[in-house]
Amino acid sequence: MNVHEYQAKEILARYGVPVAGGGVATSAEEARRIAEKIGGPVVVKAQIHAGGRGKGGGIKLAQTVAEAEAHARAIVGMTLVSPQTGPKGRLVRKVYVTAASEIAHEYYLGLLVDRAKSRLTIMASAEGGVEIEKVAAETPEKIIRADISPSAGYSPYVGRRIGRGIGLGPDQVKQFVALLSACVRCFTEMDCSLVEINPLILTPDGKLFALDAKVNFDDNALFRHPDVKEMRDIHEEDPLEVEASKSDLNYIKLDDGQVGCMVNGAGLAMSTMDIIQLAGGKPANFLDVGGGASKETVSNAFHILMRDEDVKAVLVNIFGGIVRCDRVAEGIIAAAKEVHIDVPLVVRLQGTNAREARQLLEASGLKLTVAETLDEAARKVVAAVGGAA
Repeated sequence: MNVHEYQAKEILARYGVPVAGGGVATSAEEARRIAEKIGGPVVVKAQIHAGGRGKGGGIKLAQTVAEAEAHARAIVGMTLVSPQTGPKGRLVRKVYVTAASEIAHEYYLGLLVDRAKSRLTIMASAEGGVEIEKVAAETPEKIIRADISPSAGYSPYVGRRIGRGIGLGPDQVKQFVALLSACVRCFTEMDCSLVEINPLILTPDGKLFALDAKVNFDDNALFRHPDVKEMRDIHEEDPLEVEASKSDLNYIKLDDGQVGCMVNGAGLAMSTMDIIQLAGGKPANFLDVGGGASKETVSNAFHILMRDEDVKAVLVNIFGGIVRCDRVAEGIIAAAKEVHIDVPLVVRLQGTNAREARQLLEASGLKLTVAETLDEAARKVVAAVGGAA
């Protein structure tokens, strides 16, 4: 789960990470009142779950209260398009008004899980304020990395090594050690999947603090953090993904795809998407109905797929391991009678009672195509949308 910048800063501040003060506004009038309380120059920042806001006109410096009000009026309600939002952009519903800061240098600091090593990894760079992916691609030597052992945990010497590695002086290294320690505690105690400060700035008077921040959380651990769960902003999520989560379906909308995928199991979902691409098509989504694949879950899945205007055909690819294929076929037939399916439907069922399942589907009278192999299913569904056969 993602949260907004102002929420990320609130969380980090609890752990002692220095952040600039500010407030959230949903109108120009609110922004003016916050700017008056802060006094002096402020920055008005659009709050959406995407980076590159400045490039899309979503971050503005205001020297006066009147300017802050004008910027907020222009930003709230705008559709902000950035490299991370895609061409459709995101509607801005609120802005974060924060004190402007003088900057002597910008650094990058990020904490994430390295799944290959099964460890928390710290990344830092003296090249802050830009995409870390660009730094990694063009000047990887400028990124300092450190892996935290689960048994040993974080030690101050790690912070000192990284701080010196990104060029901090002795006084700033002390600040960095404390700041990094706070970030590590936040990451582990709050079950985060990402803590990113970009930029981490050094002010002319030698102080370090987080100018911008991003914090993501492990969805599976949210039951331990009801306060974080309340921070969820469903306006920043795809409406179909929100609906799917209510039915305990794992659904992710993909860009530019035409083939809706309904599968059971994440590994099978990835394989299905891969083979659709291999056949010349593009998957429109990742939709995992789980091991049970009951009539109810299949029906809910069809409802979601049929609401996606990009879906021009559907591929159902279910492996009958925990659940029998004939039970899945019965669920598909029942769901197809309840949900209006107006696109080509290709069904591939393999596993327990797969033959009986195919017989049920063929005798159902429904307009669908039955396939036996995954390759056959992919070729048929791609052909149905006019792609490569």
